[in-house]
Amino acid sequence: MKRSSRNKNPWADHYTRQAKKDNFAARSVYKLQEIQKKHRILHRGAYILDLGCAPGSWLQFAAREVGPEGRLVGVDLTPVAMGLPENAAVIVGDVADLEGRLVALGQTRFDVVLSDMAPATTGNRHVDEARSVRLCEAALTIADKTLIPGGSFVCKIFQGNGFKAFADAVKARFDRQTAFRPQSTRKASREVFVIGLNKK
Repeated sequence: MKRSSRNKNPWADHYTRQAKKDNFAARSVYKLQEIQKKHRILHRGAYILDLGCAPGSWLQFAAREVGPEGRLVGVDLTPVAMGLPENAAVIVGDVADLEGRLVALGQTRFDVVLSDMAPATTGNRHVDEARSVRLCEAALTIADKTLIPGGSFVCKIFQGNGFKAFADAVKARFDRQTAFRPQSTRKASREVFVIGLNKK
């Protein structure tokens, strides 16, 4: 008898299976792992702000890198269902309302701001690119307010008309700016990560 494929994930691939094997919440963890291997943005004792953190794989990986002396704050509209490390907290809500929530947590300054935020896609490339840019601009505004001098910024963006302007905005704020497309990114995806190192 043929087994039903109804419950199979049509997007499942090698990285999906590896994430399950490694007990990570999602395959996206390997993108951050590649960024860390190349740029060493996470260090022991660092304070990390993770925007668009659900389902939690970046929090899991970052917690390992910063160790128990570090601290992590995740933000997402969607609750994180997995168990969190003791030094991690998740704010369920919009990044537009973040400032007061961070004050309530007693953590308003960070060594690293990560953003894996993505818009709800429409299938219209230009609309999706514009929405992605708006999320990236919001993430950069948050980095302006919360990132310490010398800190690092990582932000996912859909490549398109607004890409260069956003990359230039990051370049103006950091000693070094680069774009990076991890090997674990799906081939059909237009996403790339803009990285700012050593905030001025």
